[in-house]
Amino acid sequence: MNHLNSDLLRTFLEVAETGSVTEGAARIFRSQSAASLQIRKLEDILGQRVFDRHGRGVVLTQVGERLLPVARDVARTLDATLRELTSDALHGKLRIGIPDDQNKDILSRIVGEFAQSHPLVELEVICTLSAGFPDALASSALDLAIYEVAHPQPGLEILRQERTCWMMSRHHDLLSRDPIPVALFDRDCWWRDAALEALRAMGRPFRITYSSQSVAGVTAAIEAGIAVGLMGETSMTADLQRLGADNGFGEMPVSNLVLGRRADADSPSIRAMETAVRRAFG
Repeated sequence: MNHLNSDLLRTFLEVAETGSVTEGAARIFRSQSAASLQIRKLEDILGQRVFDRHGRGVVLTQVGERLLPVARDVARTLDATLRELTSDALHGKLRIGIPDDQNKDILSRIVGEFAQSHPLVELEVICTLSAGFPDALASSALDLAIYEVAHPQPGLEILRQERTCWMMSRHHDLLSRDPIPVALFDRDCWWRDAALEALRAMGRPFRITYSSQSVAGVTAAIEAGIAVGLMGETSMTADLQRLGADNGFGEMPVSNLVLGRRADADSPSIRAMETAVRRAFG
């Protein structure tokens, strides 16, 4: 008798979330061929396709769309049960800083996994702009922190790297304006410093017309055609276009999302949280 196996559903879930058999296989430490075989087995059980090929990746069929929430529920239930049954006796207090512009799903993975695996640890999460996190670690106000830097110092663990670039609305011609309107982050942030340095090096008149504390705020201003702005490549949407050398904008630096630890701090709970962070970022 055919039945839905949780391993098949996990493979299906990772492929669905990444839009790629290769990337989905990497998440569960399988080869591309092994993942493809599991997807075919799942489709044989269902008697219908769950994915259609689309360019270099895959997209869900109608059957796949119906199966997706079921696969998520199964994976979450099994993971939660395992964490509950294997939770340890770690205790104490742990303070971690997480940037408020990070994906909410990542935040829920970090907090959810840690809290369920280590229920006796009092967890204090500071979710705000990350510019002050290095000072908070230095002053022992935080035990761990996730933040972005241009040049990682020794001892910092790089979680993700992202190229920054200038963006502008596809529906507004701002390059013909003089001075050119610019949107920037409004606090001490190396992105702001890099943007201002690049603008001055261009030798083109500019005017700061919009400032925001958040990525969402700056993105909204750019999409609305208020200004051009420096953003990470993952912020690109269909309503935005990248500005490069053809437009007079040079190559911009890479942003490194890093995990930092309070100096001389080491404990089982800190190491457990570091593991949870690494898993959340894949």
